[in-house]
Amino acid sequence: MPQVAHRLLVRDLAQVVSPAGGPAPLRGAALADVRVVEDAFVLLREGSIESVGRMRDLAPPGGEVEELDGRGLSAIPGLVDCHTHPAWGGDRVEEFSLRAAGAGYEELHAAGGGILSTVRATRALGEAGLRARVARHADWMLRHGTTTWEGKSGYGLDRDTELASLRAVSEAGGSPTWLGAHAVPPEFDDADAYLDFALAEVLPDAAGLADAADVFLERGAFDAVQARRYLLACREAGLALRLHGDQFTESGAVPLAAELGARSVDHLEATSAEGTRTLAASDVTGVLLPASALFLDRPMPPARALIDAGAAIALATDFNPGSAFTTSLPLVCSLACTKLKLAPAEALSAVTVNAAHVLGFGADRGRIAPGLRADLVLLDAPDWRYLAYHLAGDVVAAVIAGGRVAHRC
Repeated sequence: MPQVAHRLLVRDLAQVVSPAGGPAPLRGAALADVRVVEDAFVLLREGSIESVGRMRDLAPPGGEVEELDGRGLSAIPGLVDCHTHPAWGGDRVEEFSLRAAGAGYEELHAAGGGILSTVRATRALGEAGLRARVARHADWMLRHGTTTWEGKSGYGLDRDTELASLRAVSEAGGSPTWLGAHAVPPEFDDADAYLDFALAEVLPDAAGLADAADVFLERGAFDAVQARRYLLACREAGLALRLHGDQFTESGAVPLAAELGARSVDHLEATSAEGTRTLAASDVTGVLLPASALFLDRPMPPARALIDAGAAIALATDFNPGSAFTTSLPLVCSLACTKLKLAPAEALSAVTVNAAHVLGFGADRGRIAPGLRADLVLLDAPDWRYLAYHLAGDVVAAVIAGGRVAHRC
């Protein structure tokens, strides 16, 4: 007997809101162009959106349909977190306390803390421990409305732990990124020697597990020459390219990303006017991480200048144990509106369709429209702008992922 397709009708919603515009990534004025439908419904069939519109235009769907009462709620697309570090052991609460007392992030890193302290704890966790930890973090993201997420390795920096991290991300439903060039582990004397090892011993297997590769191009990590070598090898192995850049210093990340056709360059707290112009003239998306800048008490990235220059931007949490311990994209949207001077509509587009574009999913999700993936967040508010307005509030009422209710408060 043929199986009946699962259908879900979310009805009587106060609002259904989705980025409009053209193909991703959205830039300039298109970033703020959203479509608002009031007194609305969304009909889902299996993993796709079947139809969306006003309740008065809803025809009887026929057949077996599960119904979800949306009265008093607003629907937005499932949120997309395109920059997270979920695979790690231990914590950095002691480091947080030291920073609160005045120690600098780079100072702690140079003293063997920072990334390297998490490397030690992550290596000790083992593969089963990594799987459990990443699954826990993925659940945290889901509760905040994240239905699509990227997860980086980079806290193992040896062969076995890096590969285990990528497997753990994939098993938890994330898009894996090999951050093999995150830091130089203690068993290597310099960055070049470590890259010799990583590219020869880890990349061949990482390329079969990951979707993309990333590098931390920064003072004390990897310079532009080393980053170019790493990224070229990863591109040859079939991986999409991404960069951590301009977090503390402007060291060539933006021009390198533009030259190599990277999907994104992330952070940009130290990006100058020249870097802004270079990014705007490229196809590279600037991923802004305001929670990290806040957590480290760093300058915010020049979001308004980037948008006004025509650059494509996205927003992400940068979830990690040391510099952005949050999985909340609603909080990031609040920071984007209050600290980066984005309009709520620009923030919404930056955590949906543009973030999806960074992960290669821009044509598949990030909007509420027929034929797209059935990922929705139901906000416990009659106005979708509560996403950013309710600072750190419990604004997520339910999350629908792939056409089924995945979380409900």
